Amino acid sequence: MYSPTQLFLIYSGLFFAALVFSLVINSVFMRFARTLGMRDEEQTLVRWSSTAKPSLGGIGFYILFLASFSLYGVIFPGLSAEALRPDLLGLLAATSLGFLMGLADDAYNTQPLLKFTVQIACGVILIASGSCIEIFDSQWANVALTLFWVVGMMNSINMLDNMDGITTLVSIAVVVAGLMAMIVIGPVDPVYMVLLVGSMASLTGFLFFNWNPSRMFMGDTGSQFLGVFLAFVGIRFFWNAPSIEGHWEPARQVISAVTVFLLPIVDTSVVTINRIGRGRSPFVGGRDHTTHHLNYAGFSDGQVALIFIGLSLLHVFLTFVMARYIPVWKNIHTFLFVSYALVLFLTLFVLTKRTQPPKI
Repeated sequence: MYSPTQLFLIYSGLFFAALVFSLVINSVFMRFARTLGMRDEEQTLVRWSSTAKPSLGGIGFYILFLASFSLYGVIFPGLSAEALRPDLLGLLAATSLGFLMGLADDAYNTQPLLKFTVQIACGVILIASGSCIEIFDSQWANVALTLFWVVGMMNSINMLDNMDGITTLVSIAVVVAGLMAMIVIGPVDPVYMVLLVGSMASLTGFLFFNWNPSRMFMGDTGSQFLGVFLAFVGIRFFWNAPSIEGHWEPARQVISAVTVFLLPIVDTSVVTINRIGRGRSPFVGGRDHTTHHLNYAGFSDGQVALIFIGLSLLHVFLTFVMARYIPVWKNIHTFLFVSYALVLFLTLFVLTKRTQPPKI
């Protein structure tokens, strides 16, 4: 239908058009919406920033996500029926549910049980529509792992949103890794390509407002939407991706998914272990994340973001090497990648034990 050059120009044009739209719509939100997501002084959520700012970024994410769905039929008129596949309709339903729950949480501070129930429902929708991790022989084990993955990502992305720009940068890296995996391993699915390019543009545009010192947060509206979307990206392009030779290698699939999402996994794990060790609930906010402890160690907020940029780029590169240059997975590859993950985890865990917030 289109030549490779035409496709490159189409996707590039889509990215820049969506980027401009993201900048414009977030500017409009900044000008005309000043209160959504600004909770009262008795809120239980603890933010790193001491200044109340609108939590509107997630609305822009969702609008551009829907626009990407709609534009697919315009860009590829002969393939418009592809957007009605069960897996894509399930993604649309699950992300919409996550978005609405996040919107309600930003506006009304919903109860944790309700949030957890909705997160389970998002996982069930993805599974029912065909987006289920396929690692084990037992389908029940696959279903249980998929639910754990979806709920875990929705909470991890939400917990990682604790300092300016961090979640946005990590999310961009995950989307880039998904694009890279699709291009390297193949086949390139035009629907996924449009959705990933549009989402990357919306995140990049939002980063302009979310970089330190930020003027806008994504809020639970954004983190819950991203949690579902990125969990889907993980399932489609890493958990269930064969090797470049077409081999089905569970060890590679597990490690590639963990490598791409290593930062939110490590941050959530470290925070959870530390809070349980202190007799606190892992789900009550606090200034004890790995990002905060990097700040306590002497790094500025901007430098912490740069550290996360560097680590995110490293993980994208490692994923590229894994997909492109390791045709057959061996035990030595498992050892090397697991060792790196453990070193990163232990480094950040020890950091949380050696640094303390400054005394006021």
